[in-house]
Amino acid sequence: MNGPIRRISLVVVALVVVLLGWSTYVQVFQMAGTATANRHGDLRTDTRNERVLLDEYARQRGSILAGGQVMAQSVPTEDRYKYLRTYPTDMATAYAPLTGYYSMVYSSGGIEHAEDAILNGSDDRLFGRRMIDLFSGRDPRGGNVVTTINPTLQRVAYERLSSACGSAGPCHGAAVAIEPQTGKILALVSTPSYDPGRLSSHDLKSVRGAWEELNDDPNKPMDNRATSWTYPGIDVQGDHDRGGTVPGKGRRPGHTAHGRQTDHPARGGGTTLSNYAGMTCPSSSGGTVSLLQAFQYSCNTAFVDLATTKMQDGGEAIKQMANNFGVNSTPDPIPLPVAQSVTGSMQYPAEVGQSAIGQLDVALTPLQNAVIAATLANGGIRMQPYLVDSYQSPDLSTFGVTAPKRAGQAISPAVAAQMRELMLASERNTKGSGGGVSIASKTGTAEHSQAQKGGEAPHAWYIGYGPANDPKVAVAVIIENGGNQGEAATGGSLAAPIGRAVINAAVNGQGN
Repeated sequence: MNGPIRRISLVVVALVVVLLGWSTYVQVFQMAGTATANRHGDLRTDTRNERVLLDEYARQRGSILAGGQVMAQSVPTEDRYKYLRTYPTDMATAYAPLTGYYSMVYSSGGIEHAEDAILNGSDDRLFGRRMIDLFSGRDPRGGNVVTTINPTLQRVAYERLSSACGSAGPCHGAAVAIEPQTGKILALVSTPSYDPGRLSSHDLKSVRGAWEELNDDPNKPMDNRATSWTYPGIDVQGDHDRGGTVPGKGRRPGHTAHGRQTDHPARGGGTTLSNYAGMTCPSSSGGTVSLLQAFQYSCNTAFVDLATTKMQDGGEAIKQMANNFGVNSTPDPIPLPVAQSVTGSMQYPAEVGQSAIGQLDVALTPLQNAVIAATLANGGIRMQPYLVDSYQSPDLSTFGVTAPKRAGQAISPAVAAQMRELMLASERNTKGSGGGVSIASKTGTAEHSQAQKGGEAPHAWYIGYGPANDPKVAVAVIIENGGNQGEAATGGSLAAPIGRAVINAAVNGQGN
């Protein structure tokens, strides 16, 4: 072979090697994606890649289920894409914060994203089923995700949150219900919500329009407030003698944080903390009340005094108790990601006083407050919350059942029993009705801006569990910015009826 032919041959061989290398890269990495970080590579998620879309929609995606009811499923169609992802018309918006969406254009969110490998059939645990489908000539199918959600509780919580604010439309808020003994999440609602079916359409133009509308909506309907938003919280403490007395006067001067210069009145200098409407705590005598009365009437002044003068190193004590309940720790996914709840630094007395009543830097997700309620209901034992009960292969056989996981002993059974008595008194004070169910609860009205200076009205909180002596469910409810009651809103008047309705539905199967 002469020189020129040899050189041309080498060039051709080099080009073939480059071509094979590039082809391998595209197919293995860009098309298949990585198994750990993102199961879909760049080309696989590119909506211009028609072949990938045809392949993905040629397979029947698994369903998301709750109590035997369908939350999401794929149904056959007559168009070029063989299957359409659908959500139940009567409950699509109620389930949306859980299911998320599955879109040709915008990938997926919620459980659709977190459990994508199960739903699309690529999970290693479905390898055997894939082989059976391959050799039998059957179209490959995905597995089902069976959630812990109780459809009745989900419906009750969603309908109550949607209607509690009257003509103002759905309340901005969230509700979570947990089974105390296991950590199963029985309801997880966020309002306002959206219809994920608008994003699963095969009409890509309408999907893009819906996406832009939902993302531009200032009400943030696609956000899951129950797991990803944090709010000023409710402080729950119980290791004090119920017969002791604490200040109950209407206003208590704040404590000065010496050695620190700041213009923030809650952190340095002096600040004034007051009870609701600036009044003296009901049932006070000589300027003091018992701890039972302070808890029953939500007397801020009493708990500020406990934290700043009667508790040794109150800031550290509060943080340690919060840590016991899971606050200040990075939460495990449920499998949805969960924002971290925090207490703040509490380095100075003024910070301790504010934090003792759930203000300043204290920020909790509704899920975290539900965990606190569930822990109190469970004799002080904190269980890890979870949303997926099990998985089903395409032949409906069950695998991957979630076992309840104990996360720790937050408080002693004796303290939990004390807390039950305090919370029973608090429930009586709100003059509510549990529909015949004995409920232990705590309300909260959380300030988060200077409303009297043009800011927003306070958030309304309610946490509780029932029946008090044999708890079946624990709940947390929040309604943002006073709902339709504005500055007059309280946790007892706005959030409590929703929480009671969920507890009653769990115990009696009713929503009244």
